[in-house]
Amino acid sequence: MTEAILVFSPDSSLLRSFSHKARVRAHWVLHLLSVLCAILGLGIIYYNKVVHGKPHFSTWHGLLGLLTVLWALVQNTGGVTLLYPKLVQRWTLSTRKLYHATSGLLGYLLGCTSLFLGMCSLWFSAHVTGVSWYFCALCPLLTGLVVMNQVSNAYLYRKRSQS
Repeated sequence: MTEAILVFSPDSSLLRSFSHKARVRAHWVLHLLSVLCAILGLGIIYYNKVVHGKPHFSTWHGLLGLLTVLWALVQNTGGVTLLYPKLVQRWTLSTRKLYHATSGLLGYLLGCTSLFLGMCSLWFSAHVTGVSWYFCALCPLLTGLVVMNQVSNAYLYRKRSQS
């Protein structure tokens, strides 16, 4: 999902030399794959909890993870309106792009927070200790900051400077 968002970044994308059309296609393909993986993971976790008779969505990590997957599904639906602009003509294309980017950033930060909460679980804390835990905890924090910087620079700050 990180690369799907950063595909438009001029600084950090692996696909920066590709055309805009190719990067758009890579963006939605990577996002579709990430959402499919998230749904598959959610299904496996749900099934595992059913098999072991454990409660579902009883922690902040579980609740936020479910919200993140649902948010990603809605976000992908919003992305379809950018691929096919004639579906929704109520707002301009630039307004929809801004909403899509901002909503996507919020969804990504929800995912980073959910990941961090999973690292605070008893199981993770028992298996990953010491400095390793801090390195793992830095991963969602740093990727969240990188993505937030890229989206802010591409959509939010640019709009103010053009006004």
